[in-house]
Amino acid sequence: MNYLRLKKKKDFSKIIKTGKRIYGGTVTAVYLPSDRLKMAVCVGKKYGKSVQRNRIKRLLRESFRLYADKFTCPVSVLLIPKVREEYSFSSFSHDMEKILKREKLIEN
Repeated sequence: MNYLRLKKKKDFSKIIKTGKRIYGGTVTAVYLPSDRLKMAVCVGKKYGKSVQRNRIKRLLRESFRLYADKFTCPVSVLLIPKVREEYSFSSFSHDMEKILKREKLIEN
């Protein structure tokens, strides 16, 4: 199952205001039921210069893509990383799996 990217400000606002938050070690996810699987990454300037922010976005998108086929129901997900010194694909991927399983959004 492929997913769509959320791009509009009103979609971001709706998810942040009414969505349910899930906290992990390196990432926070805010989700809301929707008609299709949608995803967005929110990385502000406090995470570093543009090179670092773009790397964080790529890592988060790829870790989400790994689990996109396993979702049990379509949701809109907003991913927000936590501020760290180092970011790695393995830590994002591990946390993503853990928080999505805890909320029963993906199958085991």
